[in-house]
Amino acid sequence: MRRNRWRPRLSGGPADPVLRSWLVEPGSLTARCQRNARCFRIRLLGGGVGRGLADEGVRDGRSSVRVREVALECDGVPVIFAHTTLSTAPGGRLSRWMTRLGERSLGSLLFAHPGFARGPIEFLRLDARHPLYRRAARLLPVGGTLWARRSLHRLGGQQVLVTEVFLPPISRLRN
Repeated sequence: MRRNRWRPRLSGGPADPVLRSWLVEPGSLTARCQRNARCFRIRLLGGGVGRGLADEGVRDGRSSVRVREVALECDGVPVIFAHTTLSTAPGGRLSRWMTRLGERSLGSLLFAHPGFARGPIEFLRLDARHPLYRRAARLLPVGGTLWARRSLHRLGGQQVLVTEVFLPPISRLRN
């Protein structure tokens, strides 16, 4: 896989103002989805120990990380694919919390706990060559490219990288 460059700004971003507003949302995407749907659900797609992706800063993709993947669904339709990685180094509350989340929202935890510090948001337009595009595309048919964002959240000595891939139906959610 060719190394992609995540960008600190959304310059040259999507023309769709609704998608753009979701990409730059400073708060919890879970909370925003809940405001926009009669029925909101987090569907756990997978989790456990795996290999990190090359563009996640994991050297050669060989280091083990705890991976969690979920779909955020509004009214039964997947709108966001979320991919989270956490170092498998022992210790820390974050490790314990991640293993017990199940279908609960990580975002609710990140934005409710006062000890979390969120790093800057980075943006990338994904195409079919990127593994996260391919994983997100399993949820529903997509064509062309998908926009994604990621940010690093820190709690004590641990950090979790949260990547969110926005699926086309997100544009139907206006708030």
